[in-house]
Amino acid sequence: MIPDIATLAPLVGLLLLSGAFAGLLAGMLGVGGGIVHVPAFFFVFSTLGYESPKLMQVCLATSLAAIVITSLRSVAAHNKRGAVDWGILKTWAPGIVIGAIVGVFVAAQVRTEALEALFGIVAMLVGLYLAFGRPDWRLGQQMPGLAGRSVLSPLVGLLSVLMGIGGGTFGVPLMTLFGVAIHNAVATAAGFGALIAVPSVIGFLLVDVADAPPLTFGAVNLPAFVVAVSMTLVTAPIGAKIAHKLDGMTLRRSFAVFILIVAVNMLFTAFGS
Repeated sequence: MIPDIATLAPLVGLLLLSGAFAGLLAGMLGVGGGIVHVPAFFFVFSTLGYESPKLMQVCLATSLAAIVITSLRSVAAHNKRGAVDWGILKTWAPGIVIGAIVGVFVAAQVRTEALEALFGIVAMLVGLYLAFGRPDWRLGQQMPGLAGRSVLSPLVGLLSVLMGIGGGTFGVPLMTLFGVAIHNAVATAAGFGALIAVPSVIGFLLVDVADAPPLTFGAVNLPAFVVAVSMTLVTAPIGAKIAHKLDGMTLRRSFAVFILIVAVNMLFTAFGS
């Protein structure tokens, strides 16, 4: 059943606004935009009456599809400023891709409530670290070698897929803990998003979701994807420009505030009912 225009119009408007905001965050913070897309998609689909036990999978998959485009746009904008560390991207790529593929299989088996709770808890921990952790905290003076990378890179891919986000939420804190400057961490983490999103979206296109919203292919909803991407393509380069005008601490705290707001909202949704 197609919703009436009075119901549909404000929800499309919400997706346009959230898409624009997600693009700004992707450019500013290297997060891919999923930290905004996932709760926005979930609210819209729920409001329209789609309450499949696997609805969260549709939100994750659609978010990741949007992240493919947003991350590439964001990386291009940061690369023009020479901020992307291609050495980190190349060496971390294999593990991130493997973790993302595993994440699709795990997400396909987990109920919406569990994914909501995971999203909220992990986002809350990351936000608290960025808000209250000391900028000079270090786990090392350089990025981990092969042994550490073999563990951490698949974990970044796995958790990012389970939350429907790009690599920035985990990649930025991780890189800063190993001495990467915040601006370079943000720029490089934008590249993590594409590494996570491309293989996971291919996997989600093969997942069957019962009672999904109309025009959902596998677990990817085409209308939500188109609306979100139409805005992020415009705003991601603007966000990148803003990021390079901010000092490191302001950028870090901005990242923390946005993640904490979204985490609280998702935890309320998961445990409030």
